Amino acid sequence: MEKKADFLFEVSWEVCNKVGGIYTVVSSKAAQMMSYYKSNYFLIGPYFANKALGDFEEEVPDKRCKSAFDELKKEGILCHYGKWLIKGKPNAILIDFENYKQNINNIKKELWDSFKIDSLNAPYDYDEPVSWGHAVGKLIEKLAASLNSKCVAHFHEWLSGSALLYLAKKNVKIGKVFTTHATTLGRTLANSNVEIYSIWDKIDAEKEAYNYHVESKHQLEKHAALNADVFTTVSEITSMESERMLKIKPKVLLPNGLDIEKFPTFEEITIKHRMQRDRIRQFLLYYFFPYYAFEIKETVLFFIAGRYEFRDKGIDIFIKSLAKLNEQLKQNGSKKTIAAFIFVPSNIRNIKQELLENKTHYQDVIDALEEVMDDLRKNVVYSLIGRKSIVKEDLFEKDFMDEIKSKITKMKRNGNPSISTHDLYNEDNDLIMNALKSCGLNNKKEDRVKIIYYPIYLNGADGLLNLSYYEAMQGCHLGIFPSYYEPWGYTPLEAGALGVSSVTTDLAGFGRYFCTQCAQEKTPGIFILNRMNKKDNEVTAQLSKIMLDFANFTSHERIANKIQARKVASTVDWSLLVKNYINAHNLAVEKATANTT
Repeated sequence: MEKKADFLFEVSWEVCNKVGGIYTVVSSKAAQMMSYYKSNYFLIGPYFANKALGDFEEEVPDKRCKSAFDELKKEGILCHYGKWLIKGKPNAILIDFENYKQNINNIKKELWDSFKIDSLNAPYDYDEPVSWGHAVGKLIEKLAASLNSKCVAHFHEWLSGSALLYLAKKNVKIGKVFTTHATTLGRTLANSNVEIYSIWDKIDAEKEAYNYHVESKHQLEKHAALNADVFTTVSEITSMESERMLKIKPKVLLPNGLDIEKFPTFEEITIKHRMQRDRIRQFLLYYFFPYYAFEIKETVLFFIAGRYEFRDKGIDIFIKSLAKLNEQLKQNGSKKTIAAFIFVPSNIRNIKQELLENKTHYQDVIDALEEVMDDLRKNVVYSLIGRKSIVKEDLFEKDFMDEIKSKITKMKRNGNPSISTHDLYNEDNDLIMNALKSCGLNNKKEDRVKIIYYPIYLNGADGLLNLSYYEAMQGCHLGIFPSYYEPWGYTPLEAGALGVSSVTTDLAGFGRYFCTQCAQEKTPGIFILNRMNKKDNEVTAQLSKIMLDFANFTSHERIANKIQARKVASTVDWSLLVKNYINAHNLAVEKATANTT
């Protein structure tokens, strides 16, 4: 597909400013955008010195920008020009709006006078993006005038809405694309436990926006969508949401992709899975085995990961389904053990003291074994070549065995392992802890499902697993993401790109994109859970069956699903999906051009 614009300005609050998923969207596709627009591609974001450090390399301003920068400086708008230190190193303009913020009341008045956007009771996090966006609008206005070429500006989320509305009010001749990644009102209602899918055809969006005190953001978002030449969103489910909440249907869908080249090849995936799985198994040895033992090689590793959105991320369904699975495995007399990780950051005090002690004792045993490893190898070789039965007395000296027994005795504990790795602040009111306890998931010896609630960010140096987010994923067998509200949902895709099977839902943007009919083969790689118009008990029954079936897969069946998951992830590479963006840009340029004739 050929582009029709000469210049692209892509505007997001998350350019060189990582806050959430939009950072991933914008940064991961930048190289593909550059393949179309080359050096005429400019990303525009806010300037925060601490966030820019290590993410942004400042340079002498491009000569095409210098005049605009000089003019804006007189208005208290400081523009930093340079490269975003991501793949492709695209041009980035970061706007320092600290001094310009003093104009916020005038900007709000302008938005009220022109668009009737009510910001009288706007929350604290409204003013900064609105003042920044207004400055962005002024910058693009000046650049578009000086370049005298076909230009398109692409705005992400309500946070950049004031920039689009500035250009619309000034009638700047530029194609305007607006993308919502989730409507403000839809997310707010879902976070407030409203059954949005059953009521969204009857909802009075304007009234509800005031009821939930998001009227300023909602109205800014709505008017940005209405005044864009092309309104877009990321998925079918969010398109349906936008029609109800904003009363406008997106013209183009822009599914989110991945840069598959950044992920390991399948050959590397196999090696890395074994490596990280073994590190997780070591963790399980000192987490559970001081209390009781189970067959570690028959243990299947499940996980859920994401923000602490108990209902929206489906954490409630995950826990209920694990409880059902636990009972099924016990009733069946299964020898399988499921170790289920809940990688959801929460408000922690510290690592549990007994867990640190367990780790120290475990490491003491490992260190002792390392000291005799050379002798152990020799003794094994002697026994094998001598055709002798291998017994521990032939492998270890008596003194060593006595020493090891003493060390292992120190590891032994009574009771049950904790369900959380950390002590939490306000633990009695923690939704996850309470749900686990109420479902009877207490890590008893007879339980076939073992819980590890891991309430910290996986940064590779947390003092326990010491794995990064991707490393922890790679070590597991199945990622489970039974989301209720998920405009897109990157986690199943990331898991697939790492060769890890996963579960998503038909309420997640990616889930609907991947499987419109949800008629799946035995080895889909990514399993689709039907949640649309289903009661929680129906969803729980579905998910527990998927879990049970997966737990009983042979290693060959698991590998077949790993391969398929990787194949599915490859279908959403940005090299394939970027054409949707070019299409939206072209439509916007056509409309802007038509309006000038």
